[in-house]
Amino acid sequence: MSETVEQLTLELPHRQALGKEDFLISPCNEEAVRLIDAWPRWDFFAVCIYGSEGCGKTHLANVFSNRVSLLTNYPYKIPCIKAKQLKLETVHDLFQENSCLIVEDLSTDINEEAMFHLYNLYRNEGGNILFTSQQAPARLHFKLKDLQSRLNIVPSIEIKAPDDELLSSLLIKLFMDRQINVSPEVVAYLLNNMERSFGYARKIVAEIDRLSLARKRAVSIALVKDAIADLADDSQGELF
Repeated sequence: MSETVEQLTLELPHRQALGKEDFLISPCNEEAVRLIDAWPRWDFFAVCIYGSEGCGKTHLANVFSNRVSLLTNYPYKIPCIKAKQLKLETVHDLFQENSCLIVEDLSTDINEEAMFHLYNLYRNEGGNILFTSQQAPARLHFKLKDLQSRLNIVPSIEIKAPDDELLSSLLIKLFMDRQINVSPEVVAYLLNNMERSFGYARKIVAEIDRLSLARKRAVSIALVKDAIADLADDSQGELF
């Protein structure tokens, strides 16, 4: 959409995943990547990758699913279920049909008895579970103490806050996904003025795209300033 004197390129290592998307690797997430790459030689039957919204947990879960399919000649992608959707009556069938399972968004808002039985089946009978969560399982507070004690020992790796290199590459990728080329000055301004999180990066790029289309203007620092102000106003509005 916008014209620039110099087009930015992605310099971080990346891997193909989720079809058209690339997973960008940097110091904040490389330990989680190594954990996925270590399967099936995990030290424990289950692992957990945790971090803030938008940090790439689901993306890595898909990388894991693709890896399982590739290494085991599994005819279809392994199931990915939301933790709060797990029901006691479906636990046995899930285990019988799938030696590997992805359980996303682990939190205390779940059927704890169902999760307890799922954990025990996969641990005792043989299988693997990849959990994702916004917090390490040991920091969650489950009412069912037996469940808490079991989840406390699940090896957990955090995807940390993005550094400048990753955040810059993520912004460029998000703009490229929307077929928007941006100048180095725009990216530098964003890095110095935005909330430093994965989730905010996605929100601000979407808002910049919306304003650019609505005003039929190229992406500039002035437009970025307006987008940042709009998101700040929205956040303030949510407080009242």
